[in-house]
Amino acid sequence: MGVHAHAFLDKADPPVGGTIAAPPTAVRLTFTEAIEPAFSGIGLSGADGRAVPAGRAAVDPANPTALVLPLPRLPPGRYKVHWHVVSVDSHRTEGDYSFEIRP
Repeated sequence: MGVHAHAFLDKADPPVGGTIAAPPTAVRLTFTEAIEPAFSGIGLSGADGRAVPAGRAAVDPANPTALVLPLPRLPPGRYKVHWHVVSVDSHRTEGDYSFEIRP
């Protein structure tokens, strides 16, 4: 039997639980293995729980382990990132985290 791996979140920008001074232009999540773009995505919601309209998440052409969500200009506040990915070996993982933009 082979060992089945999953794509776990390795790095996040903005950082998990972080407070940043300038609004980010994108959410960039890097995973421990390559992900399948057709079955992976990132969503963003504000402190009120409402979805923030953003671009479509896509795998970075230069890095098959990175998923990038382009963002509109965000006002200061707290945001929650929700993500789900399917690794190239077809295992699904998901999670969420918050970050804050200082005024």
